[in-house]
Amino acid sequence: MKKSNNLLANIIASKTLRPILWMFGIFMVALFVIDTFVMPYYVNKGGTLTVPKVVGLKEEFARKILDSLNLEPRRGEIRQDPSYPEGYVILQNPAPEQIVKKGRRVYLTISGGEQDVIVPSLRGRSIRDAKFALDRAALKQGAIQYQISIELPEGTIITQDIPAGSRVKKSSYISVIVSAGESMDSIAIPSLIGKTFTEAQKILKDKGLRTGNITYQINDELLPNTVIDQLPRENEVVTTQKEVDLFISQTPEKTDKKPERDK
Repeated sequence: MKKSNNLLANIIASKTLRPILWMFGIFMVALFVIDTFVMPYYVNKGGTLTVPKVVGLKEEFARKILDSLNLEPRRGEIRQDPSYPEGYVILQNPAPEQIVKKGRRVYLTISGGEQDVIVPSLRGRSIRDAKFALDRAALKQGAIQYQISIELPEGTIITQDIPAGSRVKKSSYISVIVSAGESMDSIAIPSLIGKTFTEAQKILKDKGLRTGNITYQINDELLPNTVIDQLPRENEVVTTQKEVDLFISQTPEKTDKKPERDK
């Protein structure tokens, strides 16, 4: 123990090490003063404040809030984000609740809205094929109109209201004009599914169509004599007096009593 104390005393008394020890001591004292007094003074000079949350606000409104607090809003990148409407703040830096000096820049990431999709070409397709194409592109089928055409056969699409290759929002509706052939005697098949057999007969008659083959299927979920399916399908183009086959629901105990088809 005495040897250790003597060694320490000799080191302190050494003329070579004494300046180094003094410099190290001065450095530690200076570091303490800077950390305890100088830095807090510098940070607090001019005042500090808490960064407000502006995520989820429209950019214009977020800027007004930051300006009112003597912060400097800056637009960062624009990012596609389906969770926020176009023009709304989706990220901010510094984050909310951080303590900053007045005049600090706050960078805002702005939503570009949901990513656009490209409208497919529907010309020359059947309505059924067009619907599949629209579904794949996350789009919806809009209104369907019919027009005489000597260029395209019945039931094929002549044109669409939004040109192919256009960029639109997801779930946008695309309306089409369908060829009715060379004569307006062509008729688009109406939807009969869910109708009663009597209602379906009346609709077909009013459209200039006829009731075709009737197939009965046992179904406990629907009322008896409800149309389950039809052939041709809805929106297919046919000529007048075309027969439409119907599939009718029946309960097991009522399969003996069947409605009659048109004659």
